[in-house]
Amino acid sequence: MPELPEVETVRLTLATKIIGQRIVDIDIRWLPAVITMGSDDAGDFVSHLRDSVVESLDRRGKYLLINVSKGMTLIVHFRMTGRLVYYPDKHPPAKHTHVVFYLEDGELHYSDTRKFGRIQLVPSHQVTCLACLAKLGPEPLAELFTFDQLGLRLARKKSTIKAAILDQSVVAGLGNIYADEALFRAGISPSRSTQSLKVSEIILLYHAICDVLTMGIAARGTSFRDYRDGDGSRGSFQDNLMVYGRSGKKCKICGTALEKTRIIGRTTVYCPECQK
Repeated sequence: MPELPEVETVRLTLATKIIGQRIVDIDIRWLPAVITMGSDDAGDFVSHLRDSVVESLDRRGKYLLINVSKGMTLIVHFRMTGRLVYYPDKHPPAKHTHVVFYLEDGELHYSDTRKFGRIQLVPSHQVTCLACLAKLGPEPLAELFTFDQLGLRLARKKSTIKAAILDQSVVAGLGNIYADEALFRAGISPSRSTQSLKVSEIILLYHAICDVLTMGIAARGTSFRDYRDGDGSRGSFQDNLMVYGRSGKKCKICGTALEKTRIIGRTTVYCPECQK
């Protein structure tokens, strides 16, 4: 599933291509892919967007927000396998392409092999009121996000630390990949209770979260199989992973074999020596 670095990379790569462009038409090839707030008619999705202009692109957690004229916003949730790719010329839709946005210059294709993702159209002034966004915690790379804010949110949780930082109401945008990586860099076992953390460990975790997300964005995301950015290119952060996806391999720091467990149903990889 695309996490904060992947969605931010899509935002950055698309911004230079589509901001200022008029949406000429929309081809909905699989109706459930789109949702129009207050309507069950896919035609409303098209009519609200046709002839509107892309004004800006934002991100909230793992959601991409495309703001268009007419006071409307597209909220894209990629889920597991969603992609949003810009093509400068006419491009034949792939098998799993569900929506095509025809622009004045080029096309924007939304595809999703697993069909879990959705594109929702809502009035811009109602975006922050939507349940999916209203419940999100702070943006971990925002200036207002501090280690004491993280500590206060963790103090309210009675769970493992891995489960807590995956909770989008604690911190927005963090998923399985970057949670494992942040905990490794902080030297904290994922199965530790939130109540057991010392202030010094919360500070380490805060910096590890910020650092790993920043590195993920710089590497244009993590690509194993499905993820591509707005240009259709792969990310490269998979080359820098310390623990995620490396169960049974040697820790790059101490040489101990990395172990695997499951926490709230998520595969979790850690070093039993480096993480306490």
